[in-house]
Amino acid sequence: MGTKNQSSSSSATEPKKRRRVGFSKTDPGIEANECIKIYLVSSKEEVDAPDSYCIQPVDLNNFFEEDGKIYGYQGLKITVWLSSISFRAYADITFQSSSDGGKGITDLKPALQNIFADNLVEKKDDFLQTFSTDSDYVQSIVSKGETLQLKAPNGHNSDSTEQLKTESDVEVIRVVGTMPVGHLYSRLIPLVLLLIDGSNPIDITDPGWEILLIAQKKTEQGDNQLRLLGFAAIYRFYHYPDSLRLRLGQILVLPPYQQKGYGHCLLEALNNLAISEDVHDLTVEEPLDTLQYVRTCIDVQRLLVFTPIQEALDSSILRLKQENLSKKTQACHFGPPQSAIEDVRKVLKINKKQFLQCWEVLIYLGLESVDKYMENYRTIISDRIRADVIGKDSGAAGKRLAEFPTDYDEEMAFVMFKSKNVEASSSIEMDEDQVNQEQQLKQLVDERIEQIKSIAQKVSPRGL
Repeated sequence: MGTKNQSSSSSATEPKKRRRVGFSKTDPGIEANECIKIYLVSSKEEVDAPDSYCIQPVDLNNFFEEDGKIYGYQGLKITVWLSSISFRAYADITFQSSSDGGKGITDLKPALQNIFADNLVEKKDDFLQTFSTDSDYVQSIVSKGETLQLKAPNGHNSDSTEQLKTESDVEVIRVVGTMPVGHLYSRLIPLVLLLIDGSNPIDITDPGWEILLIAQKKTEQGDNQLRLLGFAAIYRFYHYPDSLRLRLGQILVLPPYQQKGYGHCLLEALNNLAISEDVHDLTVEEPLDTLQYVRTCIDVQRLLVFTPIQEALDSSILRLKQENLSKKTQACHFGPPQSAIEDVRKVLKINKKQFLQCWEVLIYLGLESVDKYMENYRTIISDRIRADVIGKDSGAAGKRLAEFPTDYDEEMAFVMFKSKNVEASSSIEMDEDQVNQEQQLKQLVDERIEQIKSIAQKVSPRGL
């Protein structure tokens, strides 16, 4: 920085001015989300190309400082190129100037290494070279794996799986063993951190983990190459006394290939694996809404052709058509019998919690969206959600709370009891908290019914 010099003649003629003391402004910083762009590229020609695929990470701010900001730079621009062939990355960092504005100067290298780790290549020329030196990387991993069948054991395939089999040469490969799983997953960790909200890397040293890859054969310049489309990380838990439980820990389809049925294909391959190995059941660890939607669509389609539950399902649907639940004083049970839950688990490997979610969709499909049945249907959804959120004895009729001082702690001691005069207790008006609770319950019911309608429209040939 420089100062502007003034001539001596001008200083002699001008009146003396009072010197003002100023303070420089504190550097406000810049959010990482605003100055970082990440591009997924499959060839060196796509690097620096204006039409390269830009991915939308969940939140880059989480990787920088406590407040998610970068300090000490003016005109900062970070462009990251991530190879979908080798999963190596290169970061191009440019800025106009840097200075400490009171918050220090953020060291960008370790911050970027928190995301990309050893996958980050120092020199651009070395990164460009990986497109040829690592062109067979996916193939080298797949060669150690086992190709899984895409056709379901019962001969029933979804439309998306059939379309993938006919339109493209797609394979699902199972990779096991600590070394191959660890080597591959270490390259995929940046995508996991960037694209799966709230995710943490799996423990690649645990032999219980294995990976399912979905890949597509591509012919380029006369060479057959495998392009990775997505992956799923699964874990096997012991289930007493002599079985295993299969859990889906992470699943990701690379952004350029999303909304094309590849995630659907991965889930169906996972279902087939669970059945063929006769595990106890299949579970999913904290599924996001989008994953749960696809999963439920798949399972509902499987259940629609599963005859052992049809009688129980028809019985529940008939009751809803004939009864008037608005006149009932207690919640009615319309869930599946235990025998149906067990049949579904044993044959289809759908766990109880997931089956109960699907059961609500199956009932909705059976009612065919007829208006006169929808009031009853809304009642059973409301009763179920009330039991889940508030508790099965949600009425709280006759319950009383009384202070009961003790020598231990006068302020915290109380006694809860239930009055025999239930009629008198039930006439008490709801307080403000109870009113808010009912409003929140109504909102949850509305959201759940909209989810069910959306799934029903997706799986029903009639498009209910």
